[in-house]
Amino acid sequence: MANIFDTGLDPNPANYTPVTPLSFLERAAAVYPRRPAIVHGALRRTWFDTYARCRRLASALAAHGIGLGDTVAVMLPNTPPMVEAHFGVPMSGAVLNTLNTRLDAAALAFMLEHGEAKVVIVDREYAGVMREALAKCGRAPLVIDVDDPEYTGAGEHIGSVEYEDFLACGDPGYPWQGPADEWQAICLNYTSGTTGDPKGVVYHHRGAYMNAVSNILEWDMPKHPVYLWTLPMFHCNGWCFPWTVAARAGVNVCLRKIEAAVVFDLVREHHVTHYCAAPIVHSLLLNAPDAMKAGISQRVSAMVAGAAPPAAMIEGMEKMGFDLTHVYGLTEVYGPAAVCVKHPEWEAVDIGERARLNARQGMRYHLQEAVAVLDPATMQPVPADGETMGEIMFRGNITMKGYLKNRKATEAAFAGGWFHTGDLAVMHPDGYVKIKDRSKDIIISGGENISSIEVEDVLYRHPAVLAAAVVARPDPKWGEVPCAFIEPRSGSTVSTEELIAHCKAHLAGFKVPKAVIFGEIPKTSTGKIQKFSLRQQVHSTAALE
Repeated sequence: MANIFDTGLDPNPANYTPVTPLSFLERAAAVYPRRPAIVHGALRRTWFDTYARCRRLASALAAHGIGLGDTVAVMLPNTPPMVEAHFGVPMSGAVLNTLNTRLDAAALAFMLEHGEAKVVIVDREYAGVMREALAKCGRAPLVIDVDDPEYTGAGEHIGSVEYEDFLACGDPGYPWQGPADEWQAICLNYTSGTTGDPKGVVYHHRGAYMNAVSNILEWDMPKHPVYLWTLPMFHCNGWCFPWTVAARAGVNVCLRKIEAAVVFDLVREHHVTHYCAAPIVHSLLLNAPDAMKAGISQRVSAMVAGAAPPAAMIEGMEKMGFDLTHVYGLTEVYGPAAVCVKHPEWEAVDIGERARLNARQGMRYHLQEAVAVLDPATMQPVPADGETMGEIMFRGNITMKGYLKNRKATEAAFAGGWFHTGDLAVMHPDGYVKIKDRSKDIIISGGENISSIEVEDVLYRHPAVLAAAVVARPDPKWGEVPCAFIEPRSGSTVSTEELIAHCKAHLAGFKVPKAVIFGEIPKTSTGKIQKFSLRQQVHSTAALE
């Protein structure tokens, strides 16, 4: 039976509007039309200009028959057209598919075919691989070339129209409409499939809106931040920061390629206040020559996801005047959806203890409903004792709609009413989550479980170690033993014996690596270590993921 608060109090256009991050752009242009929105080489654009160009893009797409539920794929670096695509494409009702610019033609062909792309916008730098991908996939989408003046390398035009000419046909006053339902898809992101085909993760307008706002809240981001695009916008839509920056009417400082000298030059020139990156990028900046880092007077907020920041990274960043925030998430939760919230009292402890505290994956984002460590068999919370392992699971608005055309995988991912991450973790008494390992990365040696992350944390404490990865190696006596892959810092030397002695000083004997292999460690296009490749090298039975 209806109660008194439901009678005659129905939602209507005056009191209920589906949320969308596209509204952030409209507001930025209305309130701060003359403030800078985009910096790219010599190019400067205001929020008024950016809004007009995004509307032109939406209008031109609509004129070519693109609308609700159509896919527009983009093969772009962190340039102005990539920022514009995050608004202009969904303004037309279409779904934005940001393609990983480091993938090969076969993987791209699968994504174009599986996502049913009707339009492809491609930067000249990637014309060769995209031409091959289009030939492989058998589709004939509208191909739009982007001729970025900041790109001076080789490359051809493979499309029927250039991006600026395409926009010129659009209406800068295009009367776009927000989604009728905030559950409407806004983006498609493909996971990096290491075996089989990658899965297409579908985002909705509500989730993109929520995570964009959460980014502001987690960082206490003020108005008009200057955000440097060191994080690829193709990766989880840049962790939703294209929409976050618009919500704060900040500045998008675009960057085609990560080079330490260029990054520091841009930080100085534009007084960059915020940037995000994988650990490998932070390490690159940290290990740059001191002269390269000179002259930065402002406080810079940096966000890192992936491997927990070791003590040396935290200490080094602090010396540079960079404040590091550790976040955790996956493609399926729009990038970061948990954060290691720092407390003032942590500043009083030594750097080693501070690194331990900051290495935890922490608490849920403000607008995510929950993050928990559950026993996947019973779906009950594990004890908050810092010892009992379970699986990290998310629940809330900052979670994907599901996997495109893959009902079985979607149902498995959401079994029990939670999103299953596959990451094994413990819950500390203070409610902070700490990852112990991926379920497939646990090493079982003589019946004992060994966390590869725990061993890696110790290895990272050695000053000569730039990157470390530990995997299981088959052993006739113990079944499996830890094997460490080490990428030394430039100019540093370290021996196997030295590293094993270092581990013995901090770990139980059975957890110490039984072998050490030196060399460059293979990584994904987003900087994550490819453990499946390392397992293949040592013929692990768990080599395939």
